Amino acid sequence: MNDVLVRRAQASDAPMMARIVSSWEAATQWIPVRYSTDEIAGFITKALPFREIWILGSPIQGYISLDTETHQIGGLYCRTPGRGFGKTLINRVKESRDFLWLCTHQPNISAQRFYKREGFVEVFNDHPQSIESLCEVRLEWQA
Repeated sequence: MNDVLVRRAQASDAPMMARIVSSWEAATQWIPVRYSTDEIAGFITKALPFREIWILGSPIQGYISLDTETHQIGGLYCRTPGRGFGKTLINRVKESRDFLWLCTHQPNISAQRFYKREGFVEVFNDHPQSIESLCEVRLEWQA
């Protein structure tokens, strides 16, 4: 996986990154689709000056978004899970850091398994009040 290009995202990358998110949403039965691909691209473009966003591959196979002030991973999306792309991106944001955290949706068991394999520990699990709510699981990593 070391031979795959990892670089900082640019505004021109936002449409492809948004397509990856939209594809994941469309394939995930429990996630509500609230925004169009163009709207998601707009959110990504607006976030670029304020977040550290890394992309992997050419064409883009995945990306990770990090708030460097709070150390929160705001998103990790890969076009094809299970190929090591997520691990490569996680390792990139772990560099020169000793703490990271994120929240994932409770039904996203595969993401939770992935993060735990990468050394994250579950610290909070918001159990549902109603069947319609998407509960959050907070995971943290320390070096």
